[in-house]
Amino acid sequence: MARFTPAERWIHRGTAALMTVCLVTAACLYYPPLSELVGRRRLVVTVHEWCGLALPVPVLLGLGSRAFRADLSRLNRFAPYDREWLRAVLRRSYRRPAGKFNAGQKLYASWTAGAVLVMMGTGLLMWFTHLAPLAWRTGATFVHDWLTLALAVVLFGHIRMALKDPEARLGLRTGSVDEGWAAREHPDWDPQRDAR
Repeated sequence: MARFTPAERWIHRGTAALMTVCLVTAACLYYPPLSELVGRRRLVVTVHEWCGLALPVPVLLGLGSRAFRADLSRLNRFAPYDREWLRAVLRRSYRRPAGKFNAGQKLYASWTAGAVLVMMGTGLLMWFTHLAPLAWRTGATFVHDWLTLALAVVLFGHIRMALKDPEARLGLRTGSVDEGWAAREHPDWDPQRDAR
């Protein structure tokens, strides 16, 4: 059963690659043993800055894909079954209604999009020191550093959840998933309706 188009898969891969480079270079900039191991601080800073600026590019390019725009619309809306999914998670129930994306995926996508925008804003204030007074740049550095840590934790949670679900990974790798998996994990998803 088709789940993701090639464009959607490449958007995910591009975003994941840029995010990984940003996190690895950030670790090299802030963790002294890694800084000493890697050296070339100016190069690491440059790669970090440009990958950070490029983070929205896969999504912006993806807006040319009708399927991606439809998925953005799905991710942007909470349905009644999404609240039920969240309650089921809290109760540790296995009956978790979900459309193409479950409520956890929707929350993750929204949080990550917001975090990327804040990271870009604070990063620009740190990069272009003449844009703001020292107090703002100090605040930007504080927010950027702590949000990086939060983003790393959430990203590792995302990867951990993906590692538990080989069928979801297969869907992102090939674009297709097993019908039984779709019926079990996303019972309110109607691919025929999506195709119209």
